[in-house]
Amino acid sequence: MYASFKDAHTILLQDFKGKEETVTADKIVIAVGGRPSYPGIPGDKEFGITSDDLFQLKQAPGKTLVVGASYVALECAGFLTAFGYDTSVMVRSIFLRGFDQDMADRIATHMGTLGTKFIRESTPSKLEKQENGKIKVTWQQGKDKTEKSDEFDTVLFAIGRYAVTEGLNLANAGLVCEKNGKFKVDKEERTNVPHIFAIGDVQDGRLELTPTAIKAGLMLAQRLFAKSTELMNYENVPTTVFTPIEYGTVGLSEEQAREQYKGDLKIFHIHFKPLEWALNWEHGEKGRTGYVKVLVQVSTDRVVGFHILSPNAGEVTQGIGIAFQCGLTKKQLDATVGIHPTVAEEVTTLTYDKDEFPLASKEGC
Repeated sequence: MYASFKDAHTILLQDFKGKEETVTADKIVIAVGGRPSYPGIPGDKEFGITSDDLFQLKQAPGKTLVVGASYVALECAGFLTAFGYDTSVMVRSIFLRGFDQDMADRIATHMGTLGTKFIRESTPSKLEKQENGKIKVTWQQGKDKTEKSDEFDTVLFAIGRYAVTEGLNLANAGLVCEKNGKFKVDKEERTNVPHIFAIGDVQDGRLELTPTAIKAGLMLAQRLFAKSTELMNYENVPTTVFTPIEYGTVGLSEEQAREQYKGDLKIFHIHFKPLEWALNWEHGEKGRTGYVKVLVQVSTDRVVGFHILSPNAGEVTQGIGIAFQCGLTKKQLDATVGIHPTVAEEVTTLTYDKDEFPLASKEGC
């Protein structure tokens, strides 16, 4: 049933046939999530699709334009290229906004070696259906906004998401949301109405990650009904971008760490070749490498950021995420015996300072 507020304690429910009923509750949780956004240009909804629609296609996507440089955009472009489709990514400015930009650029470079094309510094202005069935996309490129166009079989928008709160009649409950439809919440996930909570993608300024929302919901339930006082910790949440070469990260980006710690920071890194690539021409001969870097606050020896590009990076990062919760230090990493021959062992042998040896690379296995 679809829910909306009648007042701060009363919810109106409506089923798909239009039948209505009301329920009351002492406490209410809003967890309606988000949906992909469209850019608001001519032809976008008529001829374009989003990541929600991609797996519902009844025909092969063919030549595809992915608009956006979010993790959703790059993940979709990655597997479309792997399936053999001519795939281009239209990037307005930077890759993976909010992530470490050094790592984001490395991902784009790696995807380029696999065949994904990039249309940089560009913004689409309109979509038009052609007589041949293809979609003509017109865009503006560069600082001079040069107009260009090309035809595609599929145009996929992955430019961000919005909270699905517009139809909830929030004013009836006295709820205040931001322009993006999301809520400012306190440390207990409360909105401006104390008995109404918001978790997941409807929280303003918080991580848009499914596991984060699940954990926050579980902890909220424990506080409300099991006398727990433990709060959700939104710091040092591990995550992975599942691009063709996985990107795992936890903690601060290099940009954030340099700004926060300045001279009290050391970055250890290494380029390496995963063993599973050693005899693979596609990876070995084209110069593709894995990469890992660890950001350390010198005065405390505490690891404040971890980043890895490699096969199975998510599996590695999950373990590092646990270590972060235990206050991981560089000394502890160095004291750990690596498991050979894994990509994870590279974390235990880092000695090169990125500022002194920017091209540091591991030789041999």
